[in-house]
Amino acid sequence: MRELRIRVLVSVFVVAGVLSWAGARLWNSVGTLPSVPLAAPIVLALIAVVLLATALSLRARLKAQRERQPDAKGVDPMMAARAVVFGHASALVAALVSGMYGGTGVFLLESLDIPARRDQAIYAGFSVVAGIGVIAAAIFLERVCKLPEDDENDSTGAAPTT
Repeated sequence: MRELRIRVLVSVFVVAGVLSWAGARLWNSVGTLPSVPLAAPIVLALIAVVLLATALSLRARLKAQRERQPDAKGVDPMMAARAVVFGHASALVAALVSGMYGGTGVFLLESLDIPARRDQAIYAGFSVVAGIGVIAAAIFLERVCKLPEDDENDSTGAAPTT
């Protein structure tokens, strides 16, 4: 499985942000702009917490397994692989959603004097921060689940097999 590429995540964020900003301008000129839901940053923050808790749990279990502690619970490789896939998907979706709310938030910065728009800009900003938290937790989870022999294969310059 390939590692998360920061470049891809940033590209998704920027493209979604630009398209969202342009869409917000167009939508506002035609009618009323849809609101940024209060639940958006909350849901993204919850996903970040789940990813972080999974990473910390797996890290502790892997450490206990490496140290051969007597009551150590093993880590099922398929469960670890599923966790990494969940992290990858979450990071990509978070980059897309954060870019979307970021673009909308940038558009809303033009009208901060209107209380409703100010609240929407704050929700959008929190959504971007929570999305960055999801991405950071997903990258941490990926690093926790990385096999030691993966480092050796990467240093030889051999092409990864997937």
